Amino acid sequence: MSRGRPASEHELAGPVRRHLEALGYRVWIDPDGRDYFDVVAKRNEEVGLVELKLADGPRVFAQALRRRAWGDWVAVAVASEPSAERLMRVRTTPLARRVGIWLVRDDTVDVRRGSQPWSGSDDPYEEERRGFRAVLDRLASGEIPAGAKWGGIGRMVRRASGGRGFAEYTIEELTRRDGPDD
Repeated sequence: MSRGRPASEHELAGPVRRHLEALGYRVWIDPDGRDYFDVVAKRNEEVGLVELKLADGPRVFAQALRRRAWGDWVAVAVASEPSAERLMRVRTTPLARRVGIWLVRDDTVDVRRGSQPWSGSDDPYEEERRGFRAVLDRLASGEIPAGAKWGGIGRMVRRASGGRGFAEYTIEELTRRDGPDD
């Protein structure tokens, strides 16, 4: 990333990828091809999600929390010191306080607040996470081709002809071992 303020969220992805890889994670940038997941990281059975943001808009925590069904932890990476500071001062719910806050400066990531894993009674999503981990394992093995677009989370898109291309499969279908044609 060049010095100065990044022009796009995509410019934050490189430093975030390198940071996570240095911690031993396998990293995918936009693995669903639909911009739902910005950065996905997997290390053993642990899955982390990072939302890339140029600013600290009012919906940052809401967007991160919507992703929590798929990852064991979630962080928001922002592009400026003032954005990171504002996010640190925001009064948030106990769940939002589990969202990590990362500052991307030049080519480094400064973890301002670490992500806390979802656990115990506030974790109703273990089944979804198990399925998502299986999808990531299939991506890592090449069973699902890199760059394949998933048809969305929780819904299926059908072609007028009734047939479907790979891009029209949902994440739920990708997690089943007995694929739609079996």
